[in-house]
Amino acid sequence: MEVSWGSLQVGEVPVRIYRPLGASSGWLVWAHGGSWTRGSVAGWHEVCADLARLTAATLISVDYRLAPEHPHPAALQDVLTVLEWATAQAGDEAVSVGGDSAGGTIAASAALAWRDRGGQLAAQVLAYPPMDPECRAPSYGSGGFPTRDGLMASWRAYLGAVVGAEYGSPFDAEDLSGLAPALLVVGSDDPVRDDVEQYAMRLLADGNAVRLEVLPGVPHGAILAPGPMRDWIGSAYRELSSSREMS
Repeated sequence: MEVSWGSLQVGEVPVRIYRPLGASSGWLVWAHGGSWTRGSVAGWHEVCADLARLTAATLISVDYRLAPEHPHPAALQDVLTVLEWATAQAGDEAVSVGGDSAGGTIAASAALAWRDRGGQLAAQVLAYPPMDPECRAPSYGSGGFPTRDGLMASWRAYLGAVVGAEYGSPFDAEDLSGLAPALLVVGSDDPVRDDVEQYAMRLLADGNAVRLEVLPGVPHGAILAPGPMRDWIGSAYRELSSSREMS
């Protein structure tokens, strides 16, 4: 499937839009990785073009503001701004949010904030998002990338000194009910694996539809290369889209 793309501004937020040539399976607003301090739509161009092809979705890659110059909630606000725009543009088509690594954390927070505002999303697609700023889970002792110390430093840069801002981490939420169906994927060799599995269990316990995939032998950052993680996201997203259309 071929994909066309272009750039534009949504308010003050730069985005790239990837459109598969053919039938669309909805709109997917995507937040790139980079430990909240790095990354860009340009750096994630190949990733997002391939995800648009694999999901058959109109994918909007968000060039959100980066920490530490712009600590939380700046990135979350940027993703929510683009979600509002996408919802207005999509018409009857479903709108979802997703992201990888730090972008997955932002996407999960956006799903919570969207619920609180009375909005409805079709899905949240979360690829290996860190969830705990203290990195306390046993999987952080694996010695792989990201290291516990390095990720904790990135968390500090992201959260800054803001007190009371909504959902710096999705683990902040006491109530996870009423959220969009979640597609979560992480590698077995990823230090954030325990965070992802814990969040999946919490989502399930609060009554949400959840699909969790732990890919054997896969490290952190796997979405940056073609392979099983991108393929799983594409397949799981299309399956969810098809089930929604048939219901």
